[in-house]
Amino acid sequence: MLITKYFPNLTETQLKQFDQLQPLYEHWNAQINVVSRKDIDLLYERHVLHSLGIAKVMDFKPNSTIMDVGCGGGFPGIPLAILFPQCTFLLVDSIGKKIKVVNEIAAALGLKNVKAEHKRAEEVNGKFEFIVSRAVTEFPLFYRWVQNKISKKQFNNLPNGILYLKGGDLSDELEAFKKRVVVYDLKDYFEEDFFETKKVVYLPVN
Repeated sequence: MLITKYFPNLTETQLKQFDQLQPLYEHWNAQINVVSRKDIDLLYERHVLHSLGIAKVMDFKPNSTIMDVGCGGGFPGIPLAILFPQCTFLLVDSIGKKIKVVNEIAAALGLKNVKAEHKRAEEVNGKFEFIVSRAVTEFPLFYRWVQNKISKKQFNNLPNGILYLKGGDLSDELEAFKKRVVVYDLKDYFEEDFFETKKVVYLPVN
């Protein structure tokens, strides 16, 4: 499996959960389109491994709380929840049918550390050590949505903040944050061509 190439120390439970993703997403995608049709055969590369790019940058400590904003069908939240079973994940999306899929998949995988809610980030109460997302909008707008949702309680190796998956040239988008933002190129971690222009944008908040 592609995932074990980069994450060789998975438990039996995690291996089984990652294995189940393909049939589960094929089943749900046939009913509610949450992954583009052309990508479903490349699910592990373009969705699962892409989501886990965040884990190459940040090793969440147990008891971390993470919110995935605009999670769609569950990326990056579901793969990260499999990889970090001792952390708590809240996945939110403004499209209710996508949240239905996320809840069904989390239940089928037995993920007790995932909660999914049909709402916008601005409507969520509570604070999180990290906010993750995959290219839901331009970064400055995303920052405005979530800047007040970051906990002040620090215990991870990196200061609390945003971990954002995005591709292409981000210089204009990140201009206002250039003194604090760190951009990690996923091609430094994964050798597949798909990752050539993909990045993790990390912004400490507070």
